[in-house]
Amino acid sequence: MASNVVPLGWLPVWQRNFLVWRKLALPSILGNLADPLIYMLGLGYGLGAMLPTIEGQPYVAFLAAGTVCASTMNAATFEALYSSFSRMHVQKTWDAILNTPLGLSDVVAGELFWAATKSLFSGAAILLVITVLGLTHGALVLWALPVIVLTGLAFAALGLIWNALAPSYDFFMYYFTLFITPMTLISGVFFPTEQLPGWLSAIGSALPLAQGVALIRPLLAGILPTDAWLHIGILLLMPSPLNLALYVIGWTAQIRRLKAEEALLGQDPAYQDYMTKVRWRLIPGIF
Repeated sequence: MASNVVPLGWLPVWQRNFLVWRKLALPSILGNLADPLIYMLGLGYGLGAMLPTIEGQPYVAFLAAGTVCASTMNAATFEALYSSFSRMHVQKTWDAILNTPLGLSDVVAGELFWAATKSLFSGAAILLVITVLGLTHGALVLWALPVIVLTGLAFAALGLIWNALAPSYDFFMYYFTLFITPMTLISGVFFPTEQLPGWLSAIGSALPLAQGVALIRPLLAGILPTDAWLHIGILLLMPSPLNLALYVIGWTAQIRRLKAEEALLGQDPAYQDYMTKVRWRLIPGIF
């Protein structure tokens, strides 16, 4: 049996997730808005009233850009971790899709683009609110939307790799505690990275969240960001050996996980019967 290649095979996976999300779209968006807005309004107007201007702007305006990026990161991360894990491990949605002409790469790509889409919804909603509050300046703010997408893609990819390695939901706490939370604190969301010790500032400035902050903050202020292509390149990392290595690790981990799950299912007589009838259960013509 020849392997099937489906053009834009990720699109049906994305569409399926969108149709499910659409049923609860409003509560989902409001839920993504509440937490970052509480932080922004509470710290921005409360603590900001006691602080001088930072980088030539009020603290609430400084914090607004960081809030957009942090909200984007969290939306993509939660979708790539908890929601994707549920579809893969609990609901067995991935197994059902893999019994169609679509392959594992289509499923992973669909989950990647859907997580980035969720992050766009969240980031754009925050962006709309801060625009209404008068915290943005000029039409350059519209360029923040593609930056939100790039930031969402970066964190969706990282989340899916961790998802492939996680044995349970509890494993995600390590990712948040050891990676997401420290990165939020040292990437310029709440204060300039220059305030940190030199070595810690260098680490914070190299993290993916810091690239989004460095691009979005000047755009909201109505000015072009400096070193824009450098920050965009770090977010993309498409031609780099690091990105290729991460992709191979993620793909290998997903295959090993699916094989381990099938070995467990193989203990069921009904599934043993299914295995004898269907030879290619993951990738047509290969496995």
